[in-house]
Amino acid sequence: MEDSTASTHNTASTHNTASAGKGDVAIAARCKEIEVASPSRKYSVYVGNRCVDKISGIIPEDARQVVVVTQREIEIELDLGREYSTVFVSQGEEAKSVKSLERVCKSFVECGLTRRGVVIALGGGVVTDLAGFAASIYHRGVPCINVSTSLLGQVDAAIGGKTGINLEEGKNLIGTFSQPLGVICDISHLESLPQLEMLSGYGEIAKYALLGLGNLEKYSLEEQVAKCVYLKASIVSEDELEQTGKRAVLNYGHTLGHAIEACSLLGSSQTDMENQPIRHGVAVGIGLIFAGKLAHRLGRIDDARLARHYEVVRNYGLMESIPKEIEPDELVQFMANDKKSMFAKGDGLNFVLDGEKGVELVTGIDTKLVRGLLEEMYSR
Repeated sequence: MEDSTASTHNTASTHNTASAGKGDVAIAARCKEIEVASPSRKYSVYVGNRCVDKISGIIPEDARQVVVVTQREIEIELDLGREYSTVFVSQGEEAKSVKSLERVCKSFVECGLTRRGVVIALGGGVVTDLAGFAASIYHRGVPCINVSTSLLGQVDAAIGGKTGINLEEGKNLIGTFSQPLGVICDISHLESLPQLEMLSGYGEIAKYALLGLGNLEKYSLEEQVAKCVYLKASIVSEDELEQTGKRAVLNYGHTLGHAIEACSLLGSSQTDMENQPIRHGVAVGIGLIFAGKLAHRLGRIDDARLARHYEVVRNYGLMESIPKEIEPDELVQFMANDKKSMFAKGDGLNFVLDGEKGVELVTGIDTKLVRGLLEEMYSR
């Protein structure tokens, strides 16, 4: 898909800043504030209905320029209390490309963005990944604020400081760790999302449920988001740069999930339930089942724990099988290229797997075992 990056100067007139007093109290009442205490920067994640009003308080008072990176399909107006420029990017994972990155950075130049400015990423995971990466390298680093408009972004992609773009060889192979100034997770932004976008977010919520959050589905959507954010914030605070392996647990289900997603993007016949490329969270749901089966085959978990994996994935209406069009050899190749190879010890593949001590990174798993188990995962 051709990237549609464009820039428009001063696309919104100057707004009045939010009034103090009762208005501030009302905003606070409907927002949960969760701190991410990462070593490089402490910041807040705001979760709640209509909490987007918090954004004007996150922008530094001395910011000279504000550039909003978003997509034309996202019809959300931001009240920033000042003029700002807008940069548009195209939809889909295809937008996370080297070409898109170059166009976004060139648009920053056209907008007159300097190191004293601020980038606001308004959108789902594609926007926050791409805009966050562009901001982290433009002028060697411009502050960024994430306003996440997708369920996937609110529970995962917008939090933790990971930015990145894709290569043909795999997802997010180029990127940085760059913590935002703050994150807005406005639940009201999810009201108009199509089913597949919600399912993609549910795949990540299913992951958190299996990481120890239990029966998340019994809570309201706002509570589910907040609980996932709390857990991710605690993990990121302990292992910001993925140096100890603790943060790797957040990749549960992602090794196969990323491979399925990459294969689906490369071939139009590899599709989900609505004849579109498989969404990230939907692929992660399949990856969770595979990770459970692999852990069970290795004797790390018992029958009951494996059954729990199926239960959680089914509770959120996610896919359990690999689409028959995707070749197992392709999946193995993508998994071999997975970026978590920095923890590799010897030959074999790396997976985050469940076990007696909980979910942890396991390295050097025999490729033949993995391929054989993949064969059992295909839809019949």
